[in-house]
Amino acid sequence: MKNETMVYHIEKEHSGTRLDRFLLHATEAMSRTYLQRRIRDGDVTVNDKVGKQPSYLLRDGDRVCLTLPPPRPLDTVAPEHIPLDILHEDSHLIVLNKPAGMLVHPANGVNVGTLVNALLAHCTDLSGIGGVERPGIVHRLDKDTSGILVVAKTDVVHRGLSVQFERHSITRQYAAVVCGTPANTTGTIDARIARSRRDRRRMTTVETGGRHAVTHCEVLERYPKFALVQLTLETGRLHQIRVHLQHIGHPVAGDAV
Repeated sequence: MKNETMVYHIEKEHSGTRLDRFLLHATEAMSRTYLQRRIRDGDVTVNDKVGKQPSYLLRDGDRVCLTLPPPRPLDTVAPEHIPLDILHEDSHLIVLNKPAGMLVHPANGVNVGTLVNALLAHCTDLSGIGGVERPGIVHRLDKDTSGILVVAKTDVVHRGLSVQFERHSITRQYAAVVCGTPANTTGTIDARIARSRRDRRRMTTVETGGRHAVTHCEVLERYPKFALVQLTLETGRLHQIRVHLQHIGHPVAGDAV
């Protein structure tokens, strides 16, 4: 499979536009994060020269080339015939319900029993943008979280879905049982998230720095010592739900992390 190269000639109307922002609108179906990675990896040239930063301001007459590398082979991940709870499937994507206890992709030395292993056995036409260990995977759920996942079968769908997740045009809702009962029926948790200075494996809320994170919370049911809540994510940070619920004093019940 050969590389795919796209060539753009910058005109006056795009002069002064950031390189990554121009490519985002020019390609339409690629996320800004993905394009920034391509720029930093040397897959984007300006006037046949590499080394430009995503923030480079284009000039009238610039010639921009974007080269998309072919998907890497999936030799390191073995297909496994694991039952899948498929809600919808067509030639473009698969929508499925991931059970609790299953990793989405191989990680930390675990290369078997993951959703990717099962997907590779189920179909052979998954998108390769995600690389060797994450074919077709656009988003993920924690191992112990069950829920719906959308898996791309083509590169075009993969890029399109990635853009939707990046721009938050997809609504993501979760249900969780939390310790205690929140005083308000509805509320918004707006707290920045960063890695803990005391334990780099954990995430925590911070007043400055970190990443902006917003979670909308609604209490669905109240019990003597617990509550069932519905959570709508405005952003998608690592462990956002866990950290935000801990932040307001109502951690996820039974959460070992």
